[in-house]
Amino acid sequence: MKKGIALALLCLFVLTITGCGTSQTSPATAKKLETINISYVKLPLNVPSIIEKKLELFEKEFAKDNTKVVFPEITEGPKMTAALASGSLDFCNALGGTSAILAAANGLDIKIIGMYSRAPKAFVIMTKDPAIITIADLKDKTVAGPKGTILHQLLLAALKQQHLTGDAVKFVNMGIPQGVTAMMSGDVAAALVAGPAVPKAIEAGGRIIATGEGLLDATIVIAVEGKFLQENTGIVKRYMKVHQQSLTYMKEHPDDVYRMSAEETGLSVEDVKQMYSWYDFNPAITDNDIRDLEKTQDFLLQNGLLSKQIEIRELIRDMSKEI
Repeated sequence: MKKGIALALLCLFVLTITGCGTSQTSPATAKKLETINISYVKLPLNVPSIIEKKLELFEKEFAKDNTKVVFPEITEGPKMTAALASGSLDFCNALGGTSAILAAANGLDIKIIGMYSRAPKAFVIMTKDPAIITIADLKDKTVAGPKGTILHQLLLAALKQQHLTGDAVKFVNMGIPQGVTAMMSGDVAAALVAGPAVPKAIEAGGRIIATGEGLLDATIVIAVEGKFLQENTGIVKRYMKVHQQSLTYMKEHPDDVYRMSAEETGLSVEDVKQMYSWYDFNPAITDNDIRDLEKTQDFLLQNGLLSKQIEIRELIRDMSKEI
C-alpha cells in the first residue's frame, strides 16, 4: 500500500509540472511600458488623430499606468516603418497600405490591427491646362507626383482605365507641394494631389480631372510590430478602445471636430466639412479592404517597386473586433 501511495504522489507531482499531460504554456507577463510612441500624421485630413491629440485621449487612458505618451510627427511611410522596426515607434497611426506591404516584404513582422481610413475622393489628379479635360488628354505629357504611393497608383489605374500604360506619360517623382507649384507654373501638365493642397490648388485655378473613386480605396491602416502585439496585447486593445472613443466623439460633436481640424490643418471650416465627407474612418477590416491591399501589392509588383509577393491576410489581426 505504501508503494501504491508513493506511486500516486509521484504521478500527481509529474502531472502538476506538465499541466496534466497537456502542452499548456503560461502566458508571458507583459512588461510595464514607461513610454508609448504613437505616430502623429494630421494630413491629408486625419481627423481621428487630431481629436485624439487635442483631447489628450491616449494620455488620459495610459495615465492610469503612469505611462507617458509621445507623438513623434513621422509623416513618411518608410520612415514610420523604419521607426517601428527599430523600436522607437510603437503604433503606426495612419500608415499607407503601400508602406505596410513594402515593410512586410522587406522582412518586418508588421501587423495591421485596424483600418485608419479609406478616402478615394481625397486623392486626385489635377491640371491647370484648359486643353486637358480627361485622363486620355495626358498622353505624351508630363505628370508630377510622389513615386510608389497611393497617388502614383491612382495615376496608373486611371491610365489603365483609358487603355493606356504608365509609359503613355512622362512621370516625374516630386512631392505634393512641389508638384502643385510645377503644375501652376506650367512646368508639368498635371499633378498628383491630396489633402489641403487640393482646395488650395483649386483656389489658384487648378481643376480635378480624376479622383480615386471607382479606381482604388486609398487604404490607410493602423499597424504595430508583431512582437509588440504579442507581448502587449492588452495595451493594443486599450489603444483601439481609445481610437473608437475618438470616432464616437466625431459623430457626437461635429462642429467641435470641424473647428479643431481647421485650426490644426490651416484649412477653412468649410473646406474641412467638404473633405470630411470624403472619408470613411470605420476601423473594422473588411474583405474589401483586404482586396484593396492585394490590388496595391499587384501595383507594386507590376511596376518593379516590389520583388517579393507576400500573403496579405497573414498581416491582418483585426483588434477592432477584440475590444
